Amino acid sequence: MMQLGFHSAILPDLSLDAIMKIAAEIGYSCVEVMCWPPSKAERRYAGVTHIDLTEFSDKSIATILQTVQSSGVAISALGYYPNCLAADEAESKLAIEHLCRVIEAAPKLGLTTVNTFIGRNPKQSIDENWPRMLKVWKPILDLAESKSVRIGIENCPMFFSKDEWPGGKNIATSPAIWRRLFYDLSSQNLGLNYDPSHMIWQYMDYLAPIKEFASRLFHVHAKDARIDRQRLNDVGVLAHPNEFHTPKLPGLGEVDWGAFFSTLGDIEFDGCVCVEVEDRSYEGSLELRIESLRQSYRYLRQFMPAKI
Repeated sequence: MMQLGFHSAILPDLSLDAIMKIAAEIGYSCVEVMCWPPSKAERRYAGVTHIDLTEFSDKSIATILQTVQSSGVAISALGYYPNCLAADEAESKLAIEHLCRVIEAAPKLGLTTVNTFIGRNPKQSIDENWPRMLKVWKPILDLAESKSVRIGIENCPMFFSKDEWPGGKNIATSPAIWRRLFYDLSSQNLGLNYDPSHMIWQYMDYLAPIKEFASRLFHVHAKDARIDRQRLNDVGVLAHPNEFHTPKLPGLGEVDWGAFFSTLGDIEFDGCVCVEVEDRSYEGSLELRIESLRQSYRYLRQFMPAKI
């Protein structure tokens, strides 16, 4: 049965134990747990460490498993979203090494899914990135296959500043590119952590890919996006996307969540749908951030089967 959860990055100041208790109290079934190496975040929602894999001992594994058992809330996936194809080789090397560490950790926690980005050098075209992408990702997927771990790639283009436009820091942004990735990398352990909000502001159909890539849908993010039509009419679609779109809680943007969940039902998706909060209107305090999770839960539960 489909499970409803949330992405833990919205609660960076809380422990895993506290997060799982909040999830249980609200009614969530699972949490996607962030596993960044302890460091200062370079962007919003990055650098969040709820499981520290640099100190991953038998004792810490036992503690995590006890937290999961006592809360009754599952871990949907381990999440780590760096740029493995960064132009800076040192940054790329660190990202690849830690992603491999996350992959190796997942089965020790009884998990089969790790979520991340493919990455991209934003100064290069897709074709220019491709040879390096294959060189970097084939060994990563070999490791994932050896550990029976699925890699869910989020479809966010990752634009943070105007000097990155139009490249972005993640190459896996469209169905055409997904088909090419799946063909050239030739691994059944590579799939999608699908987020419809990123399709909204690219003016793409966010329902059709659910059916086409049903077998590759490993995990889902529930985030909405609102388009400012007046601003769009002023700056046009060639402007930086952040000039005319805003991430919102589910139900406060342009995703038709009834149609979205209906389509997930059509493919008999039985995985995890995790709310990803990036709505600045709810970032003013811890209380507001927790309320954003409550509000999202209340709204999305109406589209899902009742708990048995």
